[in-house]
Formats: sequence, C-alpha cells, structure tokens
Amino acid sequence: MDNSLLVSLSQQLAAYQSMDVIANNIANVSTPAFKREEPTFQEYVAQVQPAEGETGPQTVSFVQDTGTLRDLSEGHFQDTGSPFDLAIGGKGYFVIQTPNGDRYTRDGHFTLDTDGQIVNSDGNPVMGDGGPISVTADDGDVHIGADGTLSGKTGQLGKLHVVSFANEQAMVQEGASLYSTSETPAAATDFTIHQGVIESSNVQPVVEISRMIDVMRAYQATATLTQSQEDLLRQAIDKLGQAPSS
Repeated sequence: MDNSLLVSLSQQLAAYQSMDVIANNIANVSTPAFKREEPTFQEYVAQVQPAEGETGPQTVSFVQDTGTLRDLSEGHFQDTGSPFDLAIGGKGYFVIQTPNGDRYTRDGHFTLDTDGQIVNSDGNPVMGDGGPISVTADDGDVHIGADGTLSGKTGQLGKLHVVSFANEQAMVQEGASLYSTSETPAAATDFTIHQGVIESSNVQPVVEISRMIDVMRAYQATATLTQSQEDLLRQAIDKLGQAPSS
C-alpha cells in the first residue's frame, strides 16, 4: 500500500478515537463528579525503503494513539438540600465497598438504604473509618462536618473515609464515576466535605462540541486526500491497461 494512504489511515484512526472520547464526555455532562478525558497522541516515525526515483532510507510520520488524559479539575458545586448529598472540596475520594472490592469516587450522591446504611446510587455502602456507616431514626437530623464527621442527637455516628492517591491518572475508570487502582490509598488531608451539595461534571458542552467539529473537519480533509490518492492510482492503472503491448 502507498505510504500516503497508510499515513492517512493513521490520521483517520486518531480522529475516530478522538470522536469516541468526545462523545463519551458529552454523554456524561450530567453525571455527578465525572471527569472529562482527552485523547493523547504522539508522532511515530518509521524508516521505509525508497520508492522509484528516491535514494537512501525514507522516513514516514504516523499518528500513534497513546491513551487518554483525565482532566482532574474540580467541577462546580450544585446545591441539592439533601442531607446525604456530599461534595469533596480539594483532593480526595470517597471509598465505596463493592462486591469486587473497594472502589473510589467523588460522586457524593448518597442516600440511606432500608437498613439505614449510607449507600451510593448502586446501593453499595459508603465506607467510614470503621466500616459502613449506619443512621437510625433516633439520630434525628444528621450533620456532616467539614472533616467528614457525622453526628446526630445520639452523638457521633462515624467519620467518612476519604483517601487520596499519588498518581490519580493511573486510576482505572469503572462505569461513569467509580475508579479502581492497584495503588495503596493514603488518608486524605487537604479536603473539605460540603453537605447538601454535589460536584457536577467538569465537562463543558460548548467546548466539546467545538472540538467535535474540529475533529470532523480534520477527518474530512484526510478522507478527501485519501480519495485523491486512490483516484490517481486508479487513473494510472487505467492508462497502463490502455498502453499497447510491445
């Protein structure tokens, strides 16, 4: 295959990957605490044999996908008035106990289950320093302090277990808001718990749509170049077919 077609193909694949990431960002614009992602690429230079009329090794530059980079900036806080809706100001993650082990999230849209445990939207317990936290009717209105301490009429009910990680980019996303990691969590220190609010997604729809338009234009330009190369190749083959045999 012509090198120009291979280069065009690598650019089209990069555009496809970019579009997939942008679409996922837009789909999660309303997901609490969702962190937008951005694809990353690097130049891959390959040495190829010289074509007819060329001398010496030739270099061809391709586009290579290197993964995605997560935007860890804090989303806006939205007031909900719900006593178990929580947001973390600063660095930190809530710990969620799941059937597959502990997972981590900044999505603080919590509620009480039928047993009085504080759970996330999937019904999994939110962990405190001593395990899952339970609230009873005798506790009355629950107040959650800036350090994550829960208290009611009966006294202190527990303290939210908030953790941090040295390399947040290495965390693997599971679903829209849960993360897993092989890194050992450390107790978070630079954070503030806000009660009655949730952190919104940090996706900006207008920015994402603008990026989508740019990617579509780049893809169309590459597709046009590919079509031109194929037309030239087809014309050359037609002329060779029409040439009289010697």
